[in-house]
Amino acid sequence: MFFTQYAPEIILRMGQHLILVAIAMTVATAIGIPLGILIARQPKIAQPILGVANAIQTIPSLAIFGFLISVPFLGGIGTTPAIVALTLYALLPLIRNTYIGINSVDPAIREAGRGMGMTDNELLFQVEIPLAFGVILAGVRVATVISVGVATIAAAIGAGGLGVFIFRGIASVNNQLILAGAIPAAFIALSADFFLGWVEKQLTQNRQKKGKFNRQIAVASGILILMILGLFVFANRPTAPTIAIGAKNFTEQFILGEILAQQIESHTNLKVDRRFNLGGTFIVHEAVKAGKIAGYVEYTGTALTAILKQEPIKNPEIVYQKVKQEYDKKFNLEVLQSLGFNSTYAMIIRGEDARRLKIKTLSEAAKYTPQWQAGFWYEFLERKDGYEGLVKTYGFKFTKPPKQMELGLMYQALKEKQVDFIAANATDGLIPMLDLVILEDDKKYFPPYYPIPVFNQATLQKYPELREVINELAGLITTKEMQKMNYQVDKQSRPVGEVAREWLKSKKL
Repeated sequence: MFFTQYAPEIILRMGQHLILVAIAMTVATAIGIPLGILIARQPKIAQPILGVANAIQTIPSLAIFGFLISVPFLGGIGTTPAIVALTLYALLPLIRNTYIGINSVDPAIREAGRGMGMTDNELLFQVEIPLAFGVILAGVRVATVISVGVATIAAAIGAGGLGVFIFRGIASVNNQLILAGAIPAAFIALSADFFLGWVEKQLTQNRQKKGKFNRQIAVASGILILMILGLFVFANRPTAPTIAIGAKNFTEQFILGEILAQQIESHTNLKVDRRFNLGGTFIVHEAVKAGKIAGYVEYTGTALTAILKQEPIKNPEIVYQKVKQEYDKKFNLEVLQSLGFNSTYAMIIRGEDARRLKIKTLSEAAKYTPQWQAGFWYEFLERKDGYEGLVKTYGFKFTKPPKQMELGLMYQALKEKQVDFIAANATDGLIPMLDLVILEDDKKYFPPYYPIPVFNQATLQKYPELREVINELAGLITTKEMQKMNYQVDKQSRPVGEVAREWLKSKKL
């Protein structure tokens, strides 16, 4: 049942994954092998170049992707920075193995070649590279497997690929989704390793049968090149005008982004490139400002406190008008009408603890905080409407510092008693599923969090029909409907697109 529902998307994501790896490996090979040859010829620069390549390998992949977001031309979000990052990670084994392979050639063979009157180039291409080819190919093999694994992280910057399933599965505590990304990625890595291993074996066993081996390599290389070209052409085939819709890295955002995308596609001649799972608030905000995405759904309280750095305001209409005016003035972004529900912060504990301690409000919970371990995601700890203000308002006295973790991991950590107190959204479908309890914000600390579509003004000027199409959704999503949709995705493992389509049909849209 799961495979039937997700098979088309799995195939799509595998194609995206293959394209990312194929392009990155092509670029990395074109850079890495010549560099390896260069440092073999110029030993003085070998250590600095290998040192830089080694240093790149030590940087966590997520940090590389995050750094590239703000880099001009090669950065931002999408496939370009993903290919840049994958290329950087693939360089070390390519450079090192080429360098080692060429330096491992017996000096006597070189001398024999020179004695026959060979030039340096003839010696390189007719003697050294053929003898070092097995070692060089081993480097290509290692680099390819590394690229397949690292490419899963590319989903965090909207590059697609099988990491989309892994991040979505983590966000919804859904092992099936995680495996839907992990198993095909492992299959691609093993298949690539097997193929390149076969080529390497053929090289070793058939070195004496030069003509036969060369034909085998030529045929295999030709097939591989045709496959890469086919994937590239398919990915870049002419389509209708396309705009990108973004979303943050949790289930509710995937659903809201999909509702926007389907609404646009069904009411205009535009195609939508879905750039979901773009990390936290600041990544998507920078993406829409830069025009990397056309729009996404933000929350009024988040826009006011996290983006505009202003103090929380309780009145929903004042918050909306202030955000609308400031976004227009400061960022050239247009805030459209709210989609309806209030996705306020929810401070959550286990149901068994709430019943045992007989607590319903945050004020009642304050006296238990010295014994509790809190767990929050990184953004909540930094925001004006986050941890610091909450502790001050309610007088919380946590003995241990809060554990920092990804949003999707907090529920599982709470369920397994690794933490006792977390911050989430009131509309999350996992709350009833895991028998969790929302503590009432009895001092009204949190501002309103109404979902507002935020669009780049240049996009709206180019496609003015978008404004009316998106505003047709204004006020239509209730809190119960949002929680139900979150539950259907998180608990019932239904595809996001199917859930969004069903809701739109229920509203006759």
